[in-house]
Amino acid sequence: MTEFHAEISQRAARAVQSLRSAQEAGDDYLVSVREAELEGLARLATEHGLRVPDLARYSAA
Repeated sequence: MTEFHAEISQRAARAVQSLRSAQEAGDDYLVSVREAELEGLARLATEHGLRVPDLARYSAA
């Protein structure tokens, strides 16, 4: 795993955790922000041919 792949994976894991916390707290704005962040990370991972399990749900492909 490259450093770039590791960074994307770590960012995805943090965003997923934050998303879950926001959902539990009922914070709809933060849910939207985190979902957009995850979609952006999924696009970036796809563009670079990276497989990040935390992003599978957010990938358009």
